[in-house]
Amino acid sequence: MQNNFSVINKTKSKLPSLPLLKLKNDILGKKYSLSIAFVNKNKSQEINKKYRNKDKPTNILSFELSKNEGEIILCPALIKTEAKDFSRTFAEFIGFLVIHGMLHLKGFEHSSTMERAEEKYDQKYFSRNRCGILDYEDRRGRILQRRKKS
Repeated sequence: MQNNFSVINKTKSKLPSLPLLKLKNDILGKKYSLSIAFVNKNKSQEINKKYRNKDKPTNILSFELSKNEGEIILCPALIKTEAKDFSRTFAEFIGFLVIHGMLHLKGFEHSSTMERAEEKYDQKYFSRNRCGILDYEDRRGRILQRRKKS
């Protein structure tokens, strides 16, 4: 890891291996300083109440600390539960939420423009799109997620 990027796991959850540094450099730039913290539901609720006046845990919070510095806080317990609702694996949903948080840090607000950017990075890093097709860089091709029986 570089000194301008850190990941802290304050939970007992086993976290998937994700290309977080590559994502950070691609979306926010190499000079951007980012901290990603994984916290339990109680801590997520505490932070959400303090900074957003919402007394419930949330899957992700992102805080811009300065123009080139930010923090993303994720709650794996909540993400694991919600992943099924979005037809994603735990790893895919964490990846998507990190993209979402980074785009907020970059200045995006919820909009169709933000959704297109999320889709772009989701496809690039997690080989997924809305048609159920998986892209495999090493195979230089695409295969359907569910093959028809012949």
